Amino acid sequence: MENKKETQTTIIEIKNNNDATKEEFFSILRLVAPGTNLRAGLNGVVEAKKGALIVVENDLVNQILDGGFKVNCRFTAQRLIELSKMDGAIILSKDMKRILYANVTLAPDNKIPTKETGTRHKAAERSAKMTGTLTIAVSERKNEINIYYKNLKYHLRNTSEILRSATETLQILEKQREQFDHNLEMLHKTEINNDINIRQALKVIQKGKAMEKILESQEKTLIELGSEGASLKLRIKELMKDIEKETDLVIKDYTKLNMKKTKAILSAISYEELLDLESISVALGQKEESHLDEIKGWRILSKTGLSEKEISTIIDEMKNLHGVLKAPPEDYHRIIGKDKSDKFARDLNRIRNR
Repeated sequence: MENKKETQTTIIEIKNNNDATKEEFFSILRLVAPGTNLRAGLNGVVEAKKGALIVVENDLVNQILDGGFKVNCRFTAQRLIELSKMDGAIILSKDMKRILYANVTLAPDNKIPTKETGTRHKAAERSAKMTGTLTIAVSERKNEINIYYKNLKYHLRNTSEILRSATETLQILEKQREQFDHNLEMLHKTEINNDINIRQALKVIQKGKAMEKILESQEKTLIELGSEGASLKLRIKELMKDIEKETDLVIKDYTKLNMKKTKAILSAISYEELLDLESISVALGQKEESHLDEIKGWRILSKTGLSEKEISTIIDEMKNLHGVLKAPPEDYHRIIGKDKSDKFARDLNRIRNR
């Protein structure tokens, strides 16, 4: 265990308030995720059926320390396991690369409220609230690991439980990606044939935004998985490839509002609201049953080799996607020059016939 890659980093400095932010919580999950030396040590304590109370040093921690002895050695998982055989707390340096003290008694203010019942867990929660640092309690009786930071308490799940949850998310995303690609292909056909279908566009946006929200809801799980989920995270990254980009381009083509406002509305609605196409149409400033005669064509034209500025120039000149697709080559020459226009024409032909 001592050869595990050192991945701990310095813990976030405490702020004036005692409420842990989402960013702080995720930062702490990374510190104790599988693959870190600290997690290897914690797992070792659990496997040895021992208990432990671990405190990360900060400027306030020294005020609540009593007794114990100085260790001041490099942190290793094995040393943490050995020191857990003693009853007192183990104090780590701010960067968690050194073990500073062992067998220490913690003396936080006993007036600080706690719902914990065991002595070790009471001390961990009160110390975290009083000093704003990270404390970790390993239960000898329950074989559980609980982390405390400021007002936060979180039970660390075992790796198999996290993997099961992440695998379920992967399966959901795979199904959603199939539906997204199908609906995007159907939308592509309607746009190429100038048979604009607002409902089909809503379905693409629905699936794209649903995938983003599913992944967002599982952010904690993926962080908590640490290095154990490398291949799973890679697969999720593949599934999410171009989802945001394609969804945004559909929004850009179909919204009657500005892009920023539409995206803000879609971000604010819940996953359940996304299941209703009417919610998406409202975000676009459209009606689900509306008939559109034209769209700008940003999504399709982005498949060509033109820059965003050049696409904007062509749309301004030809007004809509249908006008671009039906224009003669000399119009392209006039707007973007012969060299670029020849390639642009070939790109459009490829897009039509794909």
